[in-house]
Amino acid sequence: MKFFIDTANLNEIKEAQSLGILDGVTTNPSLMAKEGITGKNSILKHYVDICNIVDGDVSAEVISTDFDGMIREGEELAELHEQIVVKLPMTKEGVKACKYFSDKGIRTNVTLVFSAGQALLAAKAGATYVSPFIGRLDDISTDGLILIEEIRLIYDNYGFETEILAASVRHTMHIVNCAKLGADVMTGPLSAILGLLKHPLTDNGLAQFLADYAKGNQ
Repeated sequence: MKFFIDTANLNEIKEAQSLGILDGVTTNPSLMAKEGITGKNSILKHYVDICNIVDGDVSAEVISTDFDGMIREGEELAELHEQIVVKLPMTKEGVKACKYFSDKGIRTNVTLVFSAGQALLAAKAGATYVSPFIGRLDDISTDGLILIEEIRLIYDNYGFETEILAASVRHTMHIVNCAKLGADVMTGPLSAILGLLKHPLTDNGLAQFLADYAKGNQ
């Protein structure tokens, strides 16, 4: 499973990259605003800065909601860097734009997906990635992991090449369970990724090893 980090914070991206396990980055207007990145030129430059840190795909989101606007923005984003993947909303206009970009050889990530039917449409339109938001489903008392399972079954039934990018990942067990269900990618905060490192028996075992070494080598 690929590991993406969902942030616009360059320091967090660098820390995740330093682990040697980072495969890409996803971000959005909300995450950009959180880092104080505003204004078109600043946002575009920030996308390039992210691409210069990581080796993998970087999802850059369009703001327009109409087809022509999505095409205009998406083409501009795709020209920024070869690692850019154009992020489109799961709407009628977004699906149309996805098909357009697919035919042009421009990679896409269809986001804000909350049902298997939406994921099916995205795959039919040639999306590179589809982003089901599992955490937001959990927020409304719906098991987001069931959606991952449904999409995996449908895509395997028909051999769709669209990758399932589990988004809105909130914690470590989301990552583990998505891996069990066969998600191709997960994107989440640095804290969730680092959480995979933690286990009390590891900490206790290392402390014991060091203590035993110290006793025998005084």
